Amino acid sequence: MWMIRAGEGASMVEPCIDGGYIGVDFGQHIFSAMPEKVRREDLARAFRETHPDWSEHKVANASGQLFRFLAEIKAGDEVVTGDPARRLYYIGTVEADAEFVARAKDSMPFRRRVKWTRKALRDELGVETRNTLGAIQTLFRLNAEASADLRQRAVDMAATPKSKPTPVEATPSKPEGRSIDELRREVIEKAHEFIEDLIARLEPYPMQELVAGILRGMGYKTRVSPPGSDRGVDIFASPDGLGLQEPRIFVEVKHWVNKQISAPDVRAFLGGRKTGDRCLYVSTGGFTREARYEAERANVPLTLIDLPRLRMLLIDHYEQLDQETRRLVPLTKLYWPIDEAG
Repeated sequence: MWMIRAGEGASMVEPCIDGGYIGVDFGQHIFSAMPEKVRREDLARAFRETHPDWSEHKVANASGQLFRFLAEIKAGDEVVTGDPARRLYYIGTVEADAEFVARAKDSMPFRRRVKWTRKALRDELGVETRNTLGAIQTLFRLNAEASADLRQRAVDMAATPKSKPTPVEATPSKPEGRSIDELRREVIEKAHEFIEDLIARLEPYPMQELVAGILRGMGYKTRVSPPGSDRGVDIFASPDGLGLQEPRIFVEVKHWVNKQISAPDVRAFLGGRKTGDRCLYVSTGGFTREARYEAERANVPLTLIDLPRLRMLLIDHYEQLDQETRRLVPLTKLYWPIDEAG
C-alpha cells in the first residue's frame, strides 16, 4: 500500500478522486514527455541540470520519489491519499502504468489511473497509523501495521464513517539519513495533524468558544449565542463589542464530521446581511466547490474557514489567547535546532 499526497496541502484531492487518478506535482517544469527509459540516474541528471542550486540530497529525494511513482508502483497495488479538510483517507487500486499528460491544467503531468473504492476517517485510525501518515514525503510505502489499520477501518465510498476518537498520544519516529531540517518539517506536519485531531474532538458549543477566543486574540470583542438559539449567527464580533464600530463580523460555526457545507447553506447564512457587515463561515467538515463559488460571488465579504485554516489561525494567535480558550486546545512550544548546513 502506497501513500501519495494529492498535491501540496492535498490541493488536488477532489480532481484526483473525481477523475479516477493519482499524480505527482513535481517534474512538470523538467519533462515534456514520459522518459523513454525510466532510470533513477537519468531522472537525477534531469533534476540536477534544471536546478543547479539544489543540494545532492534534494536531487536524490525528488528523483527517487519520481522513480518510485513511475517504476516501482505496479498495477494492482493499493494507494492511499488524504483529504485533511474532510479528515478522510481515500483508498483505491492502481489500474495502469504511469502516463504523461502534456500541458496538464492541474500541474500533475505524471499520473496513474486509480479505481477509488473505499475511505477511512482519520479519527478512527490508531495513533501510530496517524503518525505514519503524517510523514512529509509526497510518496512512500506504508508499513504492514498502518496498511492493516486502514483496511480494517475503511468503508465504501458512499458510506458515512462514524467517528470513534482515540487518545492523542504519539511516539515520534526516528528515521535515519535525513537532515535536521527535514525532520523538523516532518515533526511540524505531524504536529499540525494532531492539533487538528484535538480541535475535531471538541463538542459543538466549545467549538464556538474556540472560534470566539481566536477572534478575541485577534483584537475583537465577541458575543457568543447560547446553545440552541443562535438565530442564524453563532458569534458576533466587532472592535467595541456593540457593533457601533466596523467591521461588524457575523460568524456561523458548523462542527460536522465528514459533512461539507453546501451552496444553499451559504446562501441561508448570508440572508439579511447588509453593507458594512463581514462574514465568517467556519466548517470543520469543509465546503463543496459550489459553496466556495457562492462565497466568491457574495454581495458582502465572506471568508470560508475549514479545519486546516482554523488550525493555522489557532497557532498564529495562540500566544494572544486567554486561558479559557487555551484550555480547549492545550498546546506547548517546542524549540528545534537550526540546521545551518542545510
